[in-house]
This record gives sequence, C-alpha cells and structure tokens, in this order.
Amino acid sequence: MQADNPLDAAEDLIAQGRAKEAATLLFDLIEEGRGGLLARFTLVRALLEANDAGEAVRVARETAMLNPSVATAAVSLGEALRAAGTLPTAIGEFQRALRIDPSLDEARFGLGRAWLDAGEAEKALEAFAQIENPSEELQAIITQAEAAKDQARSDARYVRHLFDQFSIDYDARMRGQLGYRAPEILRELASFVLPRRSDLSILDLGCGTGLAGVVFKDMAARLDGVDLSPAMIGKARALGIYDELAVADIETGLSSFARRYDLILAADTVVYLGDLEKLFAGVATRLSENGMFLFTVEKKESAGFELGPKRRWRHSETYLRDVAARAGLNINGLIACSPRMEAGVPVDGLAVALSR
Repeated sequence: MQADNPLDAAEDLIAQGRAKEAATLLFDLIEEGRGGLLARFTLVRALLEANDAGEAVRVARETAMLNPSVATAAVSLGEALRAAGTLPTAIGEFQRALRIDPSLDEARFGLGRAWLDAGEAEKALEAFAQIENPSEELQAIITQAEAAKDQARSDARYVRHLFDQFSIDYDARMRGQLGYRAPEILRELASFVLPRRSDLSILDLGCGTGLAGVVFKDMAARLDGVDLSPAMIGKARALGIYDELAVADIETGLSSFARRYDLILAADTVVYLGDLEKLFAGVATRLSENGMFLFTVEKKESAGFELGPKRRWRHSETYLRDVAARAGLNINGLIACSPRMEAGVPVDGLAVALSR
C-alpha cells in the first residue's frame, strides 16, 4: 500500500530498491512547488542510490546555493561530491557545514569518510574522534582507518587524491619547482643495460601525465601505461603516444594487460610502496625472457624500508637486492642518483635495473 505522504512514499521506494522511481516522484513534487528542503535531500539520496552521482551533485549544489546558511545542505552536497569522487570539494563542503554548525556529527562523519576515501587515515580518525557515542557502523569504519594508517604502503586512495589534485600543473611543478629527472635517469640507465634497442614492448607503471612515456617512446614498438589517477591518465591519453592506458593500482594493474613486456618502467612510482614483495613478484610474471624492469627509489641508508616525512617510502640497497632475489629477478644495474629536489635540496635516490 502506497504511503499518503509523498516523502514517505519516496522513502518506501528507496527501501524497496526502486530509487529511480523515488527520484521521479520527488522531481515531480519539487516541480509542482510542493517539495521543501527535506524533499531535495531525499532526492539527492535517491539519485545516489540509483548510481546517478552527476545528477545528485547538480541537485545538491542547487540546494546548497539556495540555502547557503543551512549546514545540512552543505552535508548533502558533500555526500554527493564524495560519491562522484570529487574529494577535495567534498571535504570542503563538510568543513563548511561544521563552520555553520560545529555540533553537527553528521558533517563530522561525512568529513571522516571523505578523508578516508582520500587515503588520509589520520585526518579521518581526528574527525571520527569528535563524535560522541559512535555507532557500530562508525566503529567498523574506525577499525578500517586504523588498519589503513598502519599498512606498509601509501593508501591507493591517498595517491589517487594527491595526483588528481596535481594533474592540472603537474608537469610544470615537477620539471620546474622539483627538478624532476627520473625519466631521463632511467633512459641513461637503459643505454647501458638495453643498448641499441628500438623495438621494445614497454609498460609504464605510474605513468602519470606521460613524462616517462615521452622519454622512452622512440624505443617502443608498443607503449602501455597504468596509473591510479583518472585525471593523470586523461593527460597521458591526450599525448597520443600510448597504445593502451588503464586506471589501476600498480600492484594489481599489472594484470590489466595480458601480454609480456620487454621493458617495464616505474619512474618515481615505487616511492608510494613500502613493501615491494607483491610488486616485484607481479613484475616477474609480466616480463618477457630477458626483459628488464627499470625504476627509481629514494634511498635509505640502513636495512629495510621506511616512510619519509613527505609520506614517500625510502628503500635500502640491501632490501632491494633481497626482494629482487626472492622474485627471481637479477640485478643488472644499480646506481646512485637524485630523481628530484625537495625544498631545494637533491633527494638521494637509486636507479635500478632488474632482469628476468
């Protein structure tokens, strides 16, 4: 039996998994001038349940503009933006909601989840800690955030968020401000371990905007790339030099391509992983016979690996040798280098060539 109240009817439809019908009902209600703020909030939720994040953002943004001093309108927009993957703006809306109403736990919950989606586990935990009487759902999310904080690699969501933000001026920032030279360093290393080769099948791990692809294109018969950031992949695709591009984590993205490669590159990419066991094992399965894996790392003097102050992992030479041996990879070259600057100071690094 359908509820007499249109909002109750919409809630019933959402509960029944009929979110599209609920959205249609609510659109009609608002069009007739009979839908207030609650109808708009429910419409945003229905659209999100119907996997229409783009339309949810449009409706939520319009609602927030019409009600700039209403904290829950900012929360609704934050949720829609978070679902659409626009994390920086979503975080900003949850923070705006808390400026309007500092007591609003709904905004703290949304802010914490957005920080967690962005891979910022510590900031997520800070937001969650301010919520009194956390629910079972929140306790489970806090456990997830604690685990993310302690993992031996940078969170994939953090890396995606970071490089989506950087994508607009990434090349200028890296080449100018940071003196980024990792692709050129690897090309110099390739001249020693891969002399006079120009017909290689190449996979660019963490390809970003394509800086390494440009440097190695003349050696490639085929050039593929993988990166976590959709925005960076978009920049790389615009170059027109890659045969295939995939949005994926480099640990799992190796399986995105069925072929084997003569050369796999990772220029300034491995710094977002601490434990390299999984990466090296995956690379070994994707290299052709006598294929080569060239990559840069930031250097750790003593054994093992560690997370540096800029949230980039450092690896020791002994650790790299040990992990390579366990993956069945041979060291063909290992040289000291400085792949980039940090605060005007050269970063100590290593350029490494491994073969299968």
